[in-house]
Amino acid sequence: MQHVRSFHGLPVYTFPPYAHPEDLPDAGSVAWRLSCGPYTSDESSDVYWERFTRMVELEKVRAVILGHPWYQAFGGSDDDLIGLRSRLTGLEAVFLGDLEDEESMISLIGLHDLGGLLEAFPGLRELVVRGGDDLDFPVAGHRNLRSLRVESGGIPPEAVEHIAAASLPSLERLELWLGTEDYGGGTTVEQLAPLLAGEGKPALRHLGLQNSPIQDELAAALASAPVVPQLRSLSLSMGALSDTGAEALLLGQPLTHLQELDLSHHYLSHAMMLRLWTALEPAGVRVNVIGKTEEDEYYLEMGEEHGRYIAVTE
Repeated sequence: MQHVRSFHGLPVYTFPPYAHPEDLPDAGSVAWRLSCGPYTSDESSDVYWERFTRMVELEKVRAVILGHPWYQAFGGSDDDLIGLRSRLTGLEAVFLGDLEDEESMISLIGLHDLGGLLEAFPGLRELVVRGGDDLDFPVAGHRNLRSLRVESGGIPPEAVEHIAAASLPSLERLELWLGTEDYGGGTTVEQLAPLLAGEGKPALRHLGLQNSPIQDELAAALASAPVVPQLRSLSLSMGALSDTGAEALLLGQPLTHLQELDLSHHYLSHAMMLRLWTALEPAGVRVNVIGKTEEDEYYLEMGEEHGRYIAVTE
């Protein structure tokens, strides 16, 4: 993983150590990345945070990205951000856990439930979370959230279940890197039932159920899921999709209304890739099947059912 370079349509600006007010950009023109410690400076996080809150016009800030040390291995807190709720009146977007691989493996980025953050910022439109350890989404809903992405090697199934059941009437984009049980994942199709049924998310136009070892099962469920007709794009990328799942998609409900079907990082045969293109590309659907991956012979020799793996784990 790498640090995000743009967020919420804004260029990312890392608040520098020992910054001077005259050197800073307009508060509303950038997404403010906050990261200090051994990777950016030796200034303490308390001093760094105090300078940011004093030197930046917080009422104009639209987007905030929290990196080290707010979200690091086995830790992580957005309490400082929530504490500024009365001043961050224009906040529209938050990215939690923007750490590179050298700072923390994605499976070790410390998280917690997102209830406090969502309650503190009812005007929030975009939320990105990197990590999965102890993550939860214990809220019945959020009226203004338009985009939600969880990047993880394993999202706790309870969190996925809560997201699937939440009332998010403005949500247009949902992207979940479901991950594997070895890293805290293990979501089942049944836990996604309200989402697949199209409940509580009438504005949803992009759905990504990604990075999952049960991609074939997800594809089979989506083949008849009521949510699909309202979508403009669908992603089953980064996972263990095989010809079995692709066959289910082709034999299921029409997908020709989609603008894009993203199946990248897959285990499809060349014949199946051709079938997908032939069926969907003439209708104007962009079919992304880059990243053809071969099964790992080691697992097959060990007697495993298959040698497929997902893109992001540790």
